[in-house]
Amino acid sequence: METQNGKRPLRLAYSSCPNDTFIFHAWVKGLLPEAPPVDERLEDIDRLNSLALAGEAEVVKLSLFAFAHVRDRYALLRSGAAMGWGCGPLVVASKSSLLRPATSPGQAAALADELARVRVAIPGELTTAALLVGLFTGGLRRPVVMRFDRIMPAVAAGEVDAGVVIHEGRFTFASHGLRRLVDLGEWWETTSGLPLPLGGIAVSRALPLSSQEKVQRAMRDSIEHATTRPEAAMPYVLEHAKELDPAVCRAHIDLYVNDFTLDCGPQGEAAIRSLLDTVYSLGLAPRSEASLFWDG
Repeated sequence: METQNGKRPLRLAYSSCPNDTFIFHAWVKGLLPEAPPVDERLEDIDRLNSLALAGEAEVVKLSLFAFAHVRDRYALLRSGAAMGWGCGPLVVASKSSLLRPATSPGQAAALADELARVRVAIPGELTTAALLVGLFTGGLRRPVVMRFDRIMPAVAAGEVDAGVVIHEGRFTFASHGLRRLVDLGEWWETTSGLPLPLGGIAVSRALPLSSQEKVQRAMRDSIEHATTRPEAAMPYVLEHAKELDPAVCRAHIDLYVNDFTLDCGPQGEAAIRSLLDTVYSLGLAPRSEASLFWDG
């Protein structure tokens, strides 16, 4: 492989969401002298998951549900994860919808049964959002896969009965005339007692261990650069989020770049293992005995 002897830059893929562009800014802009050079590409999360499945990137942001399917070929970094408290996907519907919000355990059970039978938009089959709504409902019978930024307009237009919104959708769904039915992050936190692990940064196991270590160090250094010099990264963030208000971008970063981002730590690791164990125990991905992280 050429990347092992330095003949070409590493192929790096991540999303245009504010939290990703924020933490990758210093690395991709050459502000870290010791970081390995990269050729970056920005895609939506469903496409990133597909890139990982196809092995088309040496370093890739991906959903933890997708990671369960590629664990034999990729390892997680300890830095860069999207996880935390109060940051989960929301299921939303139009204000005129007959679907009733889950404000009690009984209503949650009724909503889960209703959602299982109607058209629900999801942002990709291997997104953690799709996994969570499947766990909540016991399985969607009429899922509709669409790009994440099409979901709220589709719900508002009546193309689907409900939608699972991610990223900035937590902050903007009301402006589309939508209302929240259930917060899947809160549901996960209540049932597991752990923070919700949404996505992570994975590195190809085909790279030498020394290269994987350099990737880990670069990711950590890039996050530290962003969090200590946040204003330096904002022009890059806004360049790739032109449809978003700067205040929404900052709220997005404040929510998703948190104590777990620099290092997931023991609690974050426990959350990741819990989610993956759920996936494997339900037969939603082939069980893998490969190490979780690049360093074991």
